[in-house]
Amino acid sequence: MKIKVIASTKVGYEMPKEEALNFSGKSAGICYLPDTLETLFNEPEEKTTKRANMTLKSGHHSVFNHPTYNLSLEGIPKILAMILNNEKMYNTSEKSARYTKMEPSEAEKVLYEKWIEIYKKEIAKAYPKIDEKRVQKLAQENARYLISVFTPATVMEYTVNFGQLNYIAHFFENFINDETKNTAFDIKLKEVFKEFLEAIPDLQVDGLNADMKKRGLSFFATRKNRKEEFGENYCTTYLASFAELAQAQRHRTLIYEMTLLEEPKYYIPPIIRGTELEAKWLKDIESLKDYFPQGMLLQINERGTVENFVLKCTERICGAAQLEIMEQTLHTMKKYLDETKETNEEVYKYLLPYSKGARCTFPGWRCEQPCVFGPAGAINRKI
Repeated sequence: MKIKVIASTKVGYEMPKEEALNFSGKSAGICYLPDTLETLFNEPEEKTTKRANMTLKSGHHSVFNHPTYNLSLEGIPKILAMILNNEKMYNTSEKSARYTKMEPSEAEKVLYEKWIEIYKKEIAKAYPKIDEKRVQKLAQENARYLISVFTPATVMEYTVNFGQLNYIAHFFENFINDETKNTAFDIKLKEVFKEFLEAIPDLQVDGLNADMKKRGLSFFATRKNRKEEFGENYCTTYLASFAELAQAQRHRTLIYEMTLLEEPKYYIPPIIRGTELEAKWLKDIESLKDYFPQGMLLQINERGTVENFVLKCTERICGAAQLEIMEQTLHTMKKYLDETKETNEEVYKYLLPYSKGARCTFPGWRCEQPCVFGPAGAINRKI
């Protein structure tokens, strides 16, 4: 076996689309390689261009996924990051809204600052042993549910291949041109997509789209309801906030899609749930409904294999995980066990060791990080 680098990312280099097309044309030649790679990569340019154009027209677009681009996206709204992340063929490094202070619009900022102070007091009162710095971060994590998913505050590096970037741009164009997309949310999103298309480098190629494959954005549910089932594979539907969905998308082996609720509902952080602060929270977040705050609940459909669900549990049933997604993962685990106990003994026994507590109780798991809550406190915490 021989392995060598034939192309690589280079800091500061902006690959022209002509070069990306050329590289894709050479990649297409590997499929019917009559000679050596050296011969292919040194063939006349016109031969490579002809092959690239033929491949483009045939719809065999996978070869256009070899060239990649590292994009920096600054000041983009959370909703755009979520939609990009849902397309899976990517890598991303993103500014955390959990632990960094946000700078939203004035209407959001007033309530955001107000609730940071409220949460700081409530967290310090409930967990007096937690240091002041962590209390501040946890307060910000809860208060950010008030911030709009359209607030242009996210900074991310987004690595995407040439073909996928063209597909995404085309998905956005189709969404913009779809006159049935006319809700308040859709109208706001169309403006985001237009800004994205105006800002990306000139890398679009005619014909490099997914029209013949009938593909579109995977973020939005195409069916209103899906039957719940649990076995070797599972399918479940639940309510969760924009913020939780953004966390869940990191599990790229699982499938997520969302639907906005007809009547808005909102996530209530457990630290204030059932207290006199709950009604005040709901009043304040409801006042921002036209902004589409991150705490607005969505109908989420989640699908995957049992093995990949366990991988999710390994990340999310932990005192360091976002509380909302931990609660939901525990709820799905309970459903999974209840549904398979009498119908699928093998799956039931496979899941059982991962249902005893936080991930530090999982088979073979050893945590090297300091823990504030411990195995029992991690799954019973309110922050």
